[in-house]
Amino acid sequence: MSNINEIIFFSSFLLFIFLMLGIDLGFFQKKSHSLSFREALAWTIVWVGVSILFYFLIHYHGNWIHGCNTTAEIQQRIDTYNHPIKIDGLTAQNALNLYNKNLSLEYLTGYLIEYSLSVDNVFVIIMIFLSFNIQPKYYKRVLFWGILGAIVMRFIFIFTASALIQRFAWFLYIFGGMLLIIGFKMAYEFLFTEKEERIDTEKHPVVKLVSRFFNVSHDHHAETFFIRLEGKSFVTPLFIVLMIIEFTDVLFAVDSVPAVFSVTQDPYIVFFSNIFAILGLRSLFFLVMDVMNRFYYLKLGLASLLTFVGIKMLISHVYKINTQASLITIAAILVVSIIASNMRTVILKRKPQ
Repeated sequence: MSNINEIIFFSSFLLFIFLMLGIDLGFFQKKSHSLSFREALAWTIVWVGVSILFYFLIHYHGNWIHGCNTTAEIQQRIDTYNHPIKIDGLTAQNALNLYNKNLSLEYLTGYLIEYSLSVDNVFVIIMIFLSFNIQPKYYKRVLFWGILGAIVMRFIFIFTASALIQRFAWFLYIFGGMLLIIGFKMAYEFLFTEKEERIDTEKHPVVKLVSRFFNVSHDHHAETFFIRLEGKSFVTPLFIVLMIIEFTDVLFAVDSVPAVFSVTQDPYIVFFSNIFAILGLRSLFFLVMDVMNRFYYLKLGLASLLTFVGIKMLISHVYKINTQASLITIAAILVVSIIASNMRTVILKRKPQ
């Protein structure tokens, strides 16, 4: 019965997501154009609002996801996904309330992690567009297909990782070690290197791979991904940019997905938090383009976040940090990095030129 509930809930979720995605990216915006700051802000508020409403849905009805109604069914899910709660001695209703509350906090924490890491992803996407001289009015089309591809890739990655964790408990230690390495690397690059990141438009591995299998038109920057010239089919730079963005998202998933698994091992909660963060990526992209210089210390904050969740994973079998403590710690790291970044911006503006 629980499998049927999971299928129904998951199918309903996907149907809702594709409907929202169609409204955001397709139904009302047929022509290619660059989002204004006001439009990007409005859609960012919409996506964050929907994500918060989903938090309340889980808070009151999280048991719908797996079809858990009895204390025994709830305990089975707690054991399967190692939720850091105990329901011994509780009535069925109190156990259900505690389970739903913990599930909603896991979702919110995972969403916060994924959304904050998405900001770093946005910086890279901006750099990709600028490196290939893509016109801003075409950003929407690339991001539309990029988001669809990301949803499919995250689904495969998350449920594969969950299956591995369920079968091999030590896989969590691999994830934890990866996050520690990535966190230390990000901090080192921020503190000790002044290397300016660039995209090599000729030597990038994705460019080389696409060039091996397709004819590439280097001059045609139309809205389409494919064109025909002199009877031959060619891919445009827009297609290459899309492939690089998909490749980049896979790389980002290597740190963001394990980071959410440090909060919950329930693949549905990991997927929901990931998808809501990804869906807000396009509007966030246009917002960040306007205020990207204000996030100077964000990279250091993200490095601290990844280090924290890496440590949390590595010590999970010795000491379990509860979901509420994780949420507070992660939120504090992000708030401090944002406040410090804004203070730096204010100080630099006040300095005489």
